[in-house]
Amino acid sequence: MIALGCDHAGYPLKEAIKQYLDSIGEQYTDFGTYSEESVDYPIFAAKTAHAVADGECEKGILCCGTGIGISIAANKVKGIRAAVCSDAFSAEMTRKHNDANILCMGARVISEEKALELVRIFLTTDALHEERHLRRVQMLKDMENGKM
Repeated sequence: MIALGCDHAGYPLKEAIKQYLDSIGEQYTDFGTYSEESVDYPIFAAKTAHAVADGECEKGILCCGTGIGISIAANKVKGIRAAVCSDAFSAEMTRKHNDANILCMGARVISEEKALELVRIFLTTDALHEERHLRRVQMLKDMENGKM
């Protein structure tokens, strides 16, 4: 199950992502927003991030104008590793090396076609279980828990 969220700027892109997920048979929960009416992105980042952190959803996808604000907000939730990606290499490496669990994208930064490519890569790439990557992800967890 994929958690989806966006602000008003990311709404059209989120809708395109939903169509893509429907086409590949991937289940999702849409945490809003549900129109292009101006909203505050932290609200929807929090809903989406908590669904991932709590295990309700395996991964998340968030969209705003740049992807930056919504990623900052999502990363405030313990257990979240949200990454802003605009290219295929970054989308692949953030899964492999960082075990990122939320993909953030900027609807005003990348095309719909590019965004759907990044979603495909993010959803189909597994984290590497090599010691150095596991160690670094554990360090991030330790930082969250005040141990570092």
